[in-house]
Amino acid sequence: MTRDPRQAPPPSTGRPAGPPRPGPHRGAQPPRDAAAHGPYDALVVAGGGARRLGGADKPGLTVGGRTLLDRVLGACPDAVTTVVVGPRRPTSRPVRWTREQPRGGGPLPALEAGLRALGEQPGTGPGTDSGTVLVLSADLPFLRGETVRALLRAVREDPAADGTAAGDGDTPVEGAVLHDGRDQPLAAAYRTEPLRRELALLRTEHGGLTGMPLRLLLPDLRLRRVPVPAGAADTLDCDTWEDLAAARRRIREHGTVLDEWMAAAQAELGIELDVDTTALLDLARDAAHGVARPAAPLTTFLVGYAAAQRGGTPEDVAEAVRAATRLAERWSAETDPL
Repeated sequence: MTRDPRQAPPPSTGRPAGPPRPGPHRGAQPPRDAAAHGPYDALVVAGGGARRLGGADKPGLTVGGRTLLDRVLGACPDAVTTVVVGPRRPTSRPVRWTREQPRGGGPLPALEAGLRALGEQPGTGPGTDSGTVLVLSADLPFLRGETVRALLRAVREDPAADGTAAGDGDTPVEGAVLHDGRDQPLAAAYRTEPLRRELALLRTEHGGLTGMPLRLLLPDLRLRRVPVPAGAADTLDCDTWEDLAAARRRIREHGTVLDEWMAAAQAELGIELDVDTTALLDLARDAAHGVARPAAPLTTFLVGYAAAQRGGTPEDVAEAVRAATRLAERWSAETDPL
């Protein structure tokens, strides 16, 4: 397929173009069930040659107005430390960068480099290892935060709790992988030390990791498989221009487009807020029908401003919506015959 240059942003310069935009992690609260999965680090594999994309900067391609990399980073905003293995590029939140050796050596050298970076602070010295590392590919545009949390919980749950863990039921689980008919080692959470162990053993057995297939990583790890729900697209990746076009069509489907737009807008504005979209749309409808069509966007803007002045919580938004709705109802009622 011939590459359409309109599908990709300008080529990366290899370094962020100024400070990254503030992301939803700044000033945001951790997910409500963060305590259930405990602290973790994130390792995102964002290198590779993207040969089927003609060598394009795949993590920098956009779906729903956000780069593939930023969409993946948005699924794990509460990671203690996030390392991205690949060329430097602008991101929506701070990350630590590293490169695999040799460059282009494949996913196993990338994992090794990422784990090494997690074990070090910038410069020299020991790092702060959380004990669990979330490993993700940078081209998963529909990976959800709830799926990430399911993986993290699965690593910490009692291994005898269900039948999805391999090996002895009394043996601690060493990892949890998304399973969509196949195990997905780059959509997984691992105990950090067993992952280091397997990479070291593979390096010793094969004399190196360069070019080795990723599937060699899993057989000797005690894993729990987390099934992808029917209809979900958490493991849908973008390896070709056709894949990218399909992802862009999917994000605009009628049933989900508003949710996707709200998530993208919040990420762009650097906020994180539970929004009652239905209530806001009802308010916009009432303002448009009862006052004038241009009143709809103006009213919702004022509601947002008022909520921010009051503190910006979901309750502040809800109260501002209720107040504006009451006003719109009173305004409309005056058009009724006396």
